[in-house]
Amino acid sequence: MSEITIKKLLDVYGRLLGLKLVAGAKGLERTINSSDAHRPGLALTGFVDLFTLDQVQLLGNTEIDYLRSLPPARRQQALEIIYQFDIPCVILTGLGRIQAELRQLAEDRSVPLLKSDFNTSKFTHLIHFYLDEVFAPQLSVHGTLVDVDGVGLLFRGRSGIGKSEVGLDLVERGHRLVADDVVIIDRKAQGILVGHSPDILQDHMEIRGIGVMDVKKMFGVRGTRRQKRVEVLVNLVDWDEKFAYERLGLEERKVVILGVEVPEVYIPLFPGKNITVIAETIAMDYLLRLDGQHAAQEFNQRLIERIKHNRQVRKD
Repeated sequence: MSEITIKKLLDVYGRLLGLKLVAGAKGLERTINSSDAHRPGLALTGFVDLFTLDQVQLLGNTEIDYLRSLPPARRQQALEIIYQFDIPCVILTGLGRIQAELRQLAEDRSVPLLKSDFNTSKFTHLIHFYLDEVFAPQLSVHGTLVDVDGVGLLFRGRSGIGKSEVGLDLVERGHRLVADDVVIIDRKAQGILVGHSPDILQDHMEIRGIGVMDVKKMFGVRGTRRQKRVEVLVNLVDWDEKFAYERLGLEERKVVILGVEVPEVYIPLFPGKNITVIAETIAMDYLLRLDGQHAAQEFNQRLIERIKHNRQVRKD
């Protein structure tokens, strides 16, 4: 399971979230395991049946106003209700004044107390947005991901079949390499798959017989990009006369990656075949289909109409 420590949250996202540490520095190694934030309003009143203890505990103006309305002894009891659990941290939002009891409990229990000047709604949106990056479902695959005319083509196939060579040829023709050899795929919100390269392999390719190449230095910044949506899976396979390759394109093959359906095609390889041009054609055909233009279906419809017309002529 993915997780992020409070220390890393501050280091990486602290400025973006307007966060600063107020108390509880001893607990900075505590971990967050969810991108959601919980507002413990009901818990402060004593109802803990639905308390979500593994999430960030968010105290907004409503919770702070409620605590301020209580006498000191009752306020201490209310706060101890949530601090009895093994929570990752407490974050105060807005411009409310921090209660002394909060500081003391943060130090006593080693639970970081953070403060953000953003209002609760904005902070909730931001932390969910940034932590979605951390907790997005992820998968590593062996392949080459290239941005071809704005379409993310993920090339897969057996080792040595020529995935990297196709990627290199596409970059030479003006397209952009995203990842080679190892492609990390994250599932973002709304079922969007985004691929990128491991940091150590970023901008590099390995071509058999030559070795490792720095694509960015060879082709300039236009030759690479950091990440790209995975839109079509292109399977490079050895020619097999027994395999039923698609001839018309009426039926779209689909593959499920991290629970998301992605169109896939199988391209048989044999000497003399120009895979680069075929890859560009796949990308352009995908864009046309997004625009509602399906060449195979349109051709099939014309063929059906021609057959109907010929039958009618014979009858007449």
